[in-house]
Amino acid sequence: MAESKKMYLNMGPHHPATHGVLRIELELDGETIVNATPRIGYLHRGIEKLAENRNYQQIIPLTDRLDYASASANNMGYCVAVENLMGIEVPKRAQYLRVIMAELARIMGHHLWIGTHALDIGAMSVVFYAFRDREMIMDINEEIAGYRLTPTFFRIGGVAHDATPKFIEMVRDFVKWFPKGLDGYHKLLTENKIWTTRTMDIGTISAEEAVNYGFTGPSLRGSGVAYDLRKAFPYSSYDDFDFQIPVGDKGDVYDRYLVRMEEFSQSLKIIDQAIENLPEGPVTVDNPWISNPELDEVQKDISALIRRFMIHVKGPVAPEAEVYHAVEGAKGELGFYLVGDGSEHPFRLKIRSPCFYLASALPRLMIGHMVADAIAIIGSIDVVLGEIDR
Repeated sequence: MAESKKMYLNMGPHHPATHGVLRIELELDGETIVNATPRIGYLHRGIEKLAENRNYQQIIPLTDRLDYASASANNMGYCVAVENLMGIEVPKRAQYLRVIMAELARIMGHHLWIGTHALDIGAMSVVFYAFRDREMIMDINEEIAGYRLTPTFFRIGGVAHDATPKFIEMVRDFVKWFPKGLDGYHKLLTENKIWTTRTMDIGTISAEEAVNYGFTGPSLRGSGVAYDLRKAFPYSSYDDFDFQIPVGDKGDVYDRYLVRMEEFSQSLKIIDQAIENLPEGPVTVDNPWISNPELDEVQKDISALIRRFMIHVKGPVAPEAEVYHAVEGAKGELGFYLVGDGSEHPFRLKIRSPCFYLASALPRLMIGHMVADAIAIIGSIDVVLGEIDR
């Protein structure tokens, strides 16, 4: 019997299908993967360390740059963690606006996932339709926040300002339109023979293994575990909304695909309920040391101008305490561990990245499969290196 010859191949960090600067050292026997070693750190920006030298308000824009594909969900996790640390109760209207923005961000992140995932496997048309629909959410972000990709709309104690009538109209238009767009994705992929052949029984992981690897989010639910922080530990009024947790069966690439496709519909259902039942009232906490005065007031009253300046430059003070809060991001459990020391900036900020745990399981998912299957597996767990390399 001829002795097999191993070949070593670097996939990344510049390979487009690694979805960022992820490098995977592949050990191959022919085209079969016999070992895989993920290498990270090419995008490290030191966000956790930077946070120690910024006040609590100034850290918010840093969080947008974690999972930049669904930025508002990052804002949600950090702001709620700070509010828990400071004992702040956010007004109901602000909570609903946060939910709308976070769910739009989830859909936006899934748009990037389905477009690039399908493109990696060879289905070129899907990316154009996905980015068409994603552009609608970018326009909504621009209307309410002024920014399209990283809106930084959340504030400690609420949101930057109230929703405009045009924002509400644009959200309603998107809720009305998107089911047609989603139906188009299904027609292109779900029963497509090439798609099912490339995704079924590929990268399978059981529920027990997924839990042991630290999987959360759609990748965990694809293995049949109905765990979602919006249901398990509701925050920001998520317990007010009726929605389901989609789960898979076998935990393969196809199941992870189906879970995210159903999450499109469930997020849309939450947005519809939130926009149609948007409560009246303020959108920020009534605390002069935390909430910004309105711009009209700033232009007329020097004391309001000084207060706005002090809030942004100095920021609120947090007590000597520690807190952990996690939200259900587009990729899974995004957690923020904060330690306050009685000053205007945290003593320590530690971020739990769901993508870090997903990337750590790549050897388990890849070994025994072909090189081409590695592309489908990476796309199915939907990692973003901005979050891993924080």
